[in-house]
Amino acid sequence: MKWQEVMAFLDQFDRGAMLVREGRTIVEINEFGRNFLGLSQTTGAAVPEKALPLLRPLEAKQVAHLAFQKWARRVKCGPVTNLPEETELVVFEDAACEVYREMYQNILNRISESVILCDENEQILFLNDAAVRMDSLLNEAVVGRSMDEVYKSENDVSLLLPKVLKSEKPHLNQRQQYETFNGKEVDIVSDNYPIFKNSQVLGAYSVMEDFSQLDSLHRKILELQDELLRQDAQIKGKKSHDSVLHAKYHFEDIISSSRAMRVLVERCKQVAKSSSSVMIYGETGTGKELFAQSIHNASSRAAGPFLAINCAAIPENLLEGLLFGTEKGAYTGAESHPGLFEQANGGTLLLDEINSMNINLQPKLLRVLQEGTVRRVGSTRERKVDVRVLSNINIPPEEALTSHKLRQDLYYRLGVVGIRIPPLRERKEDIPLLVQSFIARYNKRLERNVQGVDSHVLDIFAHYDWPGNVRELQHAIEYAMNLLPEKRTLLTVECLPEHFVNLEVPQSADPLASSKVMDTHKGSLRRKTLRDVERAALVQALKRTGGNISAAARELGMSRQNLQYHIKRDRINLEK
Repeated sequence: MKWQEVMAFLDQFDRGAMLVREGRTIVEINEFGRNFLGLSQTTGAAVPEKALPLLRPLEAKQVAHLAFQKWARRVKCGPVTNLPEETELVVFEDAACEVYREMYQNILNRISESVILCDENEQILFLNDAAVRMDSLLNEAVVGRSMDEVYKSENDVSLLLPKVLKSEKPHLNQRQQYETFNGKEVDIVSDNYPIFKNSQVLGAYSVMEDFSQLDSLHRKILELQDELLRQDAQIKGKKSHDSVLHAKYHFEDIISSSRAMRVLVERCKQVAKSSSSVMIYGETGTGKELFAQSIHNASSRAAGPFLAINCAAIPENLLEGLLFGTEKGAYTGAESHPGLFEQANGGTLLLDEINSMNINLQPKLLRVLQEGTVRRVGSTRERKVDVRVLSNINIPPEEALTSHKLRQDLYYRLGVVGIRIPPLRERKEDIPLLVQSFIARYNKRLERNVQGVDSHVLDIFAHYDWPGNVRELQHAIEYAMNLLPEKRTLLTVECLPEHFVNLEVPQSADPLASSKVMDTHKGSLRRKTLRDVERAALVQALKRTGGNISAAARELGMSRQNLQYHIKRDRINLEK
C-alpha cells in the first residue's frame, strides 16, 4: 500500500501518521496527527520537541508527553511502498489510557491494603501486590478467571464482589473467610464498591486487610491499656492528671468570649456532676472531645480512667471484641481479654462517631447501658461494670435516626443529656481570641515571635464560613506561621492558605462591619481607634510618595496587594 493511502486509512481509525525526512522535518502528516500534535503548519515544519520520542525505535517503548493529560506512543506500521528516499513513516496513537493505567497500577501496588478488581461478568481483572502476597496468587494465573473459580467462601456464604455487582450497592466493614483455588485459607475485613459510568455497572473492587493482623494489633492495644491501668493502681495517692489513661483537657482549656459558649460551658459543668449519659453533637472540628474530656475531669470519676474509641475506624467484628472483650476460643486465635467497658470501670468511656457503629451491634451496646453488665464475646458470664458513657456525633441526631444510622432506643439511652456545640460561623466573635491563642501555641512550638494578624486577615476570617470550624482556623494559623518570613511579626493575607487569599470580602457600607461581627462593643471601640490610626498612617505615606502605591507599600513594609485592600476598605481617595 502506498504511503499516501496508508495515511488516509489510518486517519479513519484515529491514528497519526507523518512522513519524516532525516533531520526531523515533516514531509507530510495526516489530519488526525496534525490535530493531535497541535500543528498549524505541516509541510516543512520540524517535529515538535515534545514529540521527538515518537522518532525513536519501537523497541524503546517510550511515550511522548505532548501536553497536560496528553500522551502519544509510536506503533508498528505494516509494509509501505513508494517511500521517498531518506524518509520514514512514523505511526502513533493516543496513549493516555495506557499511561493512566500504568500510573494507577503503580499507586495500587504501593499501598499496604490488598485490592482486587473484577468486571461486570465477575472475571478478575487485577490484583495489586498486597493481594498477591496475601492470597499467594499471581496475576497471570487468575486474570480472566471468574471469582467463584478462584475463591471459595467458607460456610457457603456468597463472595462479596458478586453480591456488590448484583445489588449495585457497597458492602463495607465486612469480615469474610475464604479459600483460594490453590488451598490457602484467608481471613479478611473488606470494603467493597461497585464502579459506575453513566448509571452502568462496569465492575467492582474490594479493599481488604488481613483480619488476623488487625485483631492482633487491637489486642496489643488492649493489653497495653491493661498494663497501664495496673501500673496506675499500684501507685498509691496518684493524682488523676498523672495517669497515662487520663483526660488532659479541662473546661479552662475551652477558649471563648461568646455568650453562647459561656452558657454551654456552664451547662456542661452542671452535667458533669451527674452520672447520666451525654451525647455531644457538633460538626467536624468544633471540639467535641475537648468537651467530653472536660466533663470527665469535672466529674466524680476524674480519678478513674478515660478511654475513647472511634467507632468509624474499627470494623464491626473487631469493634464488638474491643468493646465487650473476648473469651478464649470465641473465634480463631481469640484469647480471654477484657474489653473497653471492663477497662473503663469506675471511669468514663467515650464512643466517638457513634452514628458509624453498625446497626446490628447497637442492641448489644444498649443492653450494657440498661443492665450495667457486659458479656464477653464467646462467654455466657455477665460481668458488672460501672462506666459513664459519653458519645460524639457529627451529624444532627435527628438525621442519624431518620437515616437509620442510630437506633431510636439507643439514642434515648445515650442522649439522656444532649449537648450541641455551635459551629464557628455562629460565634465569630471568638475568632480573635482563638487566633491569639493559636499564635501563642505555635510561637512556642516553632520558636517564633509572631505578635498577631493584620486587620485584612481578620476581615477575611469574619466573612469566611469555616466548614472545618476551630480545627480549620488552627491549621490556617499554623500554615501562615510556617510561611511567614523570619523577621516579620504580623501574619498577613499572603501567608494564608490559597482559598483564603482568593476569598472575595464583600464591600460593606460600614467600613467597620466585619469588626462589629467579631468584637464585643468594647472591642469594637478599640478596633475603631486602631483602624483610625492605620488609616492616618496610610494617608501620610501616600501623600509622601505622591500617591505611588508601590513606593508607599515599601515604606510601610507591606505588600502592594495588602495596601490596595486597605485603600479600598478605608475608602481613601488617591486623587484627592
